[in-house]
Amino acid sequence: MSIVRAAAIYARISSDQDGRGLGVQRQVEDCRKLASERGWVVAEEYVDNDVSAYSGKTRPAYRRMLADLAAGERDAVIVYNLDRLHRQPAELEDFVTLCEKAGVTNVATVTADIDLGNDDGLFMARMFAAFAAKESGRRSARVRRKMQANAAAGLPHGGSLRPFGYDETRMAVVESEAAIISQLAARFLAGESLRSLAAWLEDAGVSTVAGKPWRTTTLKAVLASGRIAGLREHQGVIVGPAAWPGVISEEQHRRIRALMQQKAVSGRRAARRYALSGLLRCGKCGNRLYSAARGERRRYVCLSGPDHGGCGRLTVVAEPVEELIAKAVLFRLDTPELADTLAGRTAQDEALAEVVTHLAGDRAQLEELAEACAARSITMREWLAARKPIEDRITRAERRLARANDTDALPSLIGNGQALGRAWDSLNLDRQVAIITALLDHAVIGPGQPGARTLDPARVQPVWNP
Repeated sequence: MSIVRAAAIYARISSDQDGRGLGVQRQVEDCRKLASERGWVVAEEYVDNDVSAYSGKTRPAYRRMLADLAAGERDAVIVYNLDRLHRQPAELEDFVTLCEKAGVTNVATVTADIDLGNDDGLFMARMFAAFAAKESGRRSARVRRKMQANAAAGLPHGGSLRPFGYDETRMAVVESEAAIISQLAARFLAGESLRSLAAWLEDAGVSTVAGKPWRTTTLKAVLASGRIAGLREHQGVIVGPAAWPGVISEEQHRRIRALMQQKAVSGRRAARRYALSGLLRCGKCGNRLYSAARGERRRYVCLSGPDHGGCGRLTVVAEPVEELIAKAVLFRLDTPELADTLAGRTAQDEALAEVVTHLAGDRAQLEELAEACAARSITMREWLAARKPIEDRITRAERRLARANDTDALPSLIGNGQALGRAWDSLNLDRQVAIITALLDHAVIGPGQPGARTLDPARVQPVWNP
């Protein structure tokens, strides 16, 4: 047997429940002892913790060891047992082929004396790999059945990390994190973006349970999860009530999912620059005003033409009208009438499912109109005439969905108009828009005087949410 000067120790464990890596540490210690007994010099230890060999997932340390073997940098391999290396026969054959090409014949295991350098050893290794694959298949089937049974019973799923908002048992609520989830849900339903909320969490020093900064994808997964509403999911499908308490209501969960779907359909990704996009109407023709810039000046403009349908004869500079609307909203927060408005809107929220259904129908009808126009079944004039009322309904429905849960956001705002006014400039644009849309349905902008250099407040007529 040749002298080994650069052996590789490989250790792997499929599931590390407590995250401390004790299983692989014990494997490494036993492999070190075997290397010492044989007089082999260990060059490096390759460890894949909490990674299954049967699942087919990439094992970074294993791949790195193969590369080092192929490059001639390692001349032997030590593992606790062959099933730590492979649980699939095909993978074993690839490993054997690589070792043959690299001239590596020293492969030792702690639990069995197998030499891959001869036919008998290779035969035994293949038998072990076949048995390991069969056992892994049986184990996976048992795990799947157990997971299905747990899901049907509403019991939690395992994992190395607890879910945000719940303790290690996954059954009890962590009140401090639950309060954060409730605030996140309310602010998202009030119109604030995931990016803005992730930035807020970072500024507040709130990290994930893994101690990492929040990302929009991570935050979206938490908010969209049925778990926080006390619902048990299995493979992305709600299968029933969970055994643990919810942090938000099932109604809030449905609204979050509906709003996420609506945002996905709209495809809006550009950073917001206009606080009143979609909220202003032309006082001349009633059409929506569109955000448009001229040089460095932001404006809201009534656009004419087949794609917009407005009169094209009204423009208002963005900054003064945004400032005026913000002041009106903040003033309204301190008025006694708002409490009555809030109570009336709670009853209307019960019709959310019907809003979603009608919205889908209107979108489908709009597509049918476009196809009919393309096929020349109707004229362009007929298409324009039919399109506008449908688009208006879609706009109202989308705005209704976007503010569907304003009742959750408003209680903390009512009576705080003056305080919010003092902090207004420090709020990010998404937060400002969320507060505005919680109260404002739209505002009508009347014609201005030619040559006027300031905005006449009489031109702006707010229409508050019912």
